[in-house]
Amino acid sequence: MCEKRQFISKVGKYDFLAEPFHCDFTHHLLLGHVGNLMLNAADFHSQERGYGMTYLNTIHRTWVLSRLAIEMETMPAAYDHFSIETWVESAMRYFTSRNFAVTGSDGHVYGYGRSIWAMIDTDTREPSNILEVNDGIITDYIEKEKPCPIKPCSRVVMKEEGTLVRTIGTYYHDVDVNGHINSVKYIEHILDLFPRDIWETKRLERLEIAYVAETYWGDSLHFYTVQSGENEWTIRLTKSTNGDGNENEVVRSSVKFVNK
Repeated sequence: MCEKRQFISKVGKYDFLAEPFHCDFTHHLLLGHVGNLMLNAADFHSQERGYGMTYLNTIHRTWVLSRLAIEMETMPAAYDHFSIETWVESAMRYFTSRNFAVTGSDGHVYGYGRSIWAMIDTDTREPSNILEVNDGIITDYIEKEKPCPIKPCSRVVMKEEGTLVRTIGTYYHDVDVNGHINSVKYIEHILDLFPRDIWETKRLERLEIAYVAETYWGDSLHFYTVQSGENEWTIRLTKSTNGDGNENEVVRSSVKFVNK
């Protein structure tokens, strides 16, 4: 049993730089990279408080992202210094919710994120009781008072089957430390569906993604889209394995743009 650490603040704050090779052709940070930094901040925060991956690996457990929503008013530009704050809003037996705030060095807010995480047994891939880890230490760090003013994560309902717009393979750079396709890679692949003129004339306001099942190296991903509004799309991803023709749903996502 890991000993409890000395209590530290419930909210973690981590500093980053918008490096130009993580920016797009408008010289602003890619949303996928913002998502990646949010996940890094979540890892730093949990590690410092006694329920992070380093400890979980010793008891054959790991965190798995279940849902993520990101809303941005503006994006950091190349070379901007910014911070990501993160905190746990709630923790139940099998799921925990974690929020994020992206702030500039002058204190202004770029945007927010909400996420839901599950813990699984790395041997069985089955859900594991979060409240049993390290004597339930996560409950000492629940922060209910700090606001996160964006809508909560949803299941992302897609009412139509959608139109197949792309099929891609999965390779070395898609796979993360848990052995499955990286959560942010799905976001990057989804945003790659949209043409240049959309990125030139519109701003991505909200992206939401719900992870349904795991995908592994060598699987094929199939992207189905439905335009649900003037600037809104819903995307469903399925996977097929070994070219057998059978498809299983793995991700649902919604994307909302606003005119610049």
